[in-house]
Amino acid sequence: MIGDLVNSLKSGDLDPNEYVAKTFERIRKHEGKIKAFITIRDEQNILNEVKQSIKVNGRLSGVLIAIKDNISTKGIRTTCASRTLDNYVPPYDATVISKLKSEGAVIIGKTNMDEFAMGSTTETSYYGPTRNPWDVTRTPGGSSGGSASALAAGYVELALGSDTGGSIRTPASFTSTYGLKPSYGTVSRYGLVAYANSLEQIGPMAKNSSDLALLFSVIAGNDNKDATTINFNSPYPVSEVSIKGLKVGVLLDVMNNSDPEVRSIVRDFLNKMASEGAVIGETELGMVDYVLPTYYIIAMSEASSNLSRYDGVRYGYSTDAEGNWKEVFSKNRGEGFGREVKRRILLGSFILSAGYYEQFYIRALKTRRLIRDSIERLFGKYDVLVSPTSPVLPPKIGEVIDDPVKMYAMDIATVTSNLAAIPSLSLPAGFYNGLPVGVQFMGRYLSDTLLMGISLFMENVTKLKDLSAF
Repeated sequence: MIGDLVNSLKSGDLDPNEYVAKTFERIRKHEGKIKAFITIRDEQNILNEVKQSIKVNGRLSGVLIAIKDNISTKGIRTTCASRTLDNYVPPYDATVISKLKSEGAVIIGKTNMDEFAMGSTTETSYYGPTRNPWDVTRTPGGSSGGSASALAAGYVELALGSDTGGSIRTPASFTSTYGLKPSYGTVSRYGLVAYANSLEQIGPMAKNSSDLALLFSVIAGNDNKDATTINFNSPYPVSEVSIKGLKVGVLLDVMNNSDPEVRSIVRDFLNKMASEGAVIGETELGMVDYVLPTYYIIAMSEASSNLSRYDGVRYGYSTDAEGNWKEVFSKNRGEGFGREVKRRILLGSFILSAGYYEQFYIRALKTRRLIRDSIERLFGKYDVLVSPTSPVLPPKIGEVIDDPVKMYAMDIATVTSNLAAIPSLSLPAGFYNGLPVGVQFMGRYLSDTLLMGISLFMENVTKLKDLSAF
């Protein structure tokens, strides 16, 4: 628990030298095979910051935290796992980073991810794939796979990720950790390198519900630098929410699209909920066939617009090629972006082109509203909606990366909450042959605290918390 860690550092029961040394010893032992980080900061500098931090009052004083590499950190390289930003060092902190520092957190490094957060396995990174600490032949999910692996490997107790269509929750599911995709607008996106503005949110990742709630309470709130934020304060500590009488809607159309191994673990989890007094009902999203096409049309369209700035002249990787502007532009982007990023830019540009804009993009926006209305109707009957976080077990490295449709289908359970702007939390449900399986809770808009309270209750039932693979 983070509170205990902070108290131990402040009281002297835990020596900062020992705390930092043990962390780096663990990283040196396992990082060669896991590759959770793109950038790890100097050990002595971190030790100095920890010693300084514990002298001041802060809820995270001296606590080491891992940050996804698409969140701006002043003076620390921020690459988005792309060649095009390989040498970029931001001159400013993202708002969430400023908030973390104000509470005494110390950044240990920047974690690996799918390039520009485009992927579901952390295999599209320019720096190579991150591996799952529970089984190094498998992926940790994506795109926040580095942050999840850093938690599961026991490097850190807290991490930040970003979630555009499941990028926090899928890695949490695959690594037996906890991840929250907050309600849209509750956490500032200032300093988050944009992929799809209307869908993405920075969110907390942790090894238990209490620490997840603490991290969320630190980063949540209004920000004048982000006009999409709202005045929202998350209480801490979060109270455990008894699930007796809780009306739980199980999304059968998502369950039926999941592998039998995943369904069996989630069913066992639901039986535990029922034994604690939850009222389990079966329902359907009703528009599940439209969820993935709608999400990817919108996400790719916004990506093609957001990434147009990286031309190698104003921003990003430059080949120093000669020729006319079009030739130089094409060469810079062709060499600077990876295959998956180029695929999404091309599809997004096609979708937004004359003659196709209304046929695809406008229809997707209308369908998004229908999906949101469908979700709201379900919340008229149920308190929370439940499904597997991912329909599959963690894939082996290389298993889905060359099959984009198969990789995109992994997001069937997670993209709905991004489209509807509602909160969604993944927590461990159990293991199948040693591989983690996560369960997802979706709630009404701004019910983030309720979801964390339910998660706190269920982790005490399942005892699946504070787990490390090593």
